[in-house]
Amino acid sequence: MRAASHGHTPAFWSGVTITTVGVLLQLPSYFMARDMHYHMAGMPVTTEMAIGMILLFVGVGVTAYSLFPRSGGRRPELSKVSIAPLDDARIRPAHVGLLLVMAAAITIDVMKPTAFAFLVPGAAAEYGLRGPLNPTADALPIALYPLSGVTGIMIGSFVWGWLGDRIGRRASILLAAIIFIATSTCGTMPEFWMNLVTCLAMGLGVGGMLPLTFVLLSETVPRRHRGWMIVLIGSDIAGAYIIVSWLASTWAAPEAFGWRLLWLVGLPTGLILLLLNRWIPESPRFLIMHGRDEEARAVMRKYGATVVETQSELAVERDLDRGTRLAFSKPFLGLTAVVVLLGLSIGTTQFGFQQWMPSNLQRLGFSEVDASEILRNAAIIGFPFSVPIALLYGFWSSKKTIILLIALMGGSLATFAALGDQVAANRGLLYVLLVVPVWGISILNAVLAAYTAEIYPTVVRARTSGLSAGATKAGGVLILALVITAVAVPSVRVTAAVGVVPMALALIALIAFGPETRHKRLERITAEELRSSGTSALP
Repeated sequence: MRAASHGHTPAFWSGVTITTVGVLLQLPSYFMARDMHYHMAGMPVTTEMAIGMILLFVGVGVTAYSLFPRSGGRRPELSKVSIAPLDDARIRPAHVGLLLVMAAAITIDVMKPTAFAFLVPGAAAEYGLRGPLNPTADALPIALYPLSGVTGIMIGSFVWGWLGDRIGRRASILLAAIIFIATSTCGTMPEFWMNLVTCLAMGLGVGGMLPLTFVLLSETVPRRHRGWMIVLIGSDIAGAYIIVSWLASTWAAPEAFGWRLLWLVGLPTGLILLLLNRWIPESPRFLIMHGRDEEARAVMRKYGATVVETQSELAVERDLDRGTRLAFSKPFLGLTAVVVLLGLSIGTTQFGFQQWMPSNLQRLGFSEVDASEILRNAAIIGFPFSVPIALLYGFWSSKKTIILLIALMGGSLATFAALGDQVAANRGLLYVLLVVPVWGISILNAVLAAYTAEIYPTVVRARTSGLSAGATKAGGVLILALVITAVAVPSVRVTAAVGVVPMALALIALIAFGPETRHKRLERITAEELRSSGTSALP
């Protein structure tokens, strides 16, 4: 099974093994706490745990070494492999396999930040922290927990964006997966500060996985199917919410394995992703841009594309800067405003409204299990609507579909802001209103990631996708920081209102600057953007 693209396969699997052993050494202490409902607060760090922590650092380091190229060097000459046959290829079993694996990757990735909404009540109770259910406690706020994770995710989005353009999309995805495994130990930390440090590290890996999967899909899937397939696969963001809410209401319930299980599932899910790596190719466009012609040809043949030797369509990007500052240059500044504003609105809604909804429902009189079930059911009800949204994005209009979603989200959040706590008086109305933000924020996140992967050139596509993902997490950092400083109380009304403002600004920017991407080659989208800004003309 080939794991690394640069001849370090033995080192890769050695790193995976060392990391896994390091996690396993943490588990005995967890099981020792079963008579205390798996409450580990105050337990000592055993010798096995200490050795395991050292092995985690070693394992991640060895894996990172295995995935980096052996040498750098100057920019290679652009190859003469045409990407058009890949864009026009028919859907093959290889495409379906890639889509399924990427769907699994997205689900595994999104389960991490989603888990915060469901573990906050249990963690606050175990550590005696201040939170929505215990607002007068003279202790640290539980909001520090999700803040540490979201801050790590924000930083990781930028770091992994750079890695995706430096070492490749595939290699960066695999590196994120090994960090998922290592940081599943967030569920075994006996001190709150150790939870914060471990979850910050967890965020570094989570931050880059989602945007890189969309980048890889956008650069591999045929153009006529690119839009709807990517958005449909991205709808697994809602699937992750369903899985986590189910775990929270059953296996991670207080009478079962406790809230820590929501972190420990990172071990098996991360291993599953690594075992599926043989179905994850490197992006042909990345390979062509870096002069790795033979590898690009092999990938294109696997996906049913006939290799044609001619001037590459990527020539339109030959003289473009490869730095992140390209996103803020004249041709792309308006697009970047759209991406950042929409990302901020998603972040403030996901980590404001959605993050605190389980706690708010309990504050309004629902039990912990009932709150989890209500949110799970809302996600399940909304999940089928992902299919028509994907089809609208792919076959009607990418730009108009985003506008439609923003209108739906804005309307629902405005209603919550108007009704406030009164919404809990009618369970039927509560369900109807919850479906849109619980499901809608997930599909809007997927649509933004797909759109960002289409509107920027190959040379910086991973970095700008990281910028998009980082913006969503910056919104989360903002709202969580406000909660900690008590400027914004995490009530239903306030968290809903905070999400509406950047969403309205994003809508204005999208109408003014957003291009249509439906059925267009990525290089044509770039060329049109350059032409409209007067930077270049279509070839």
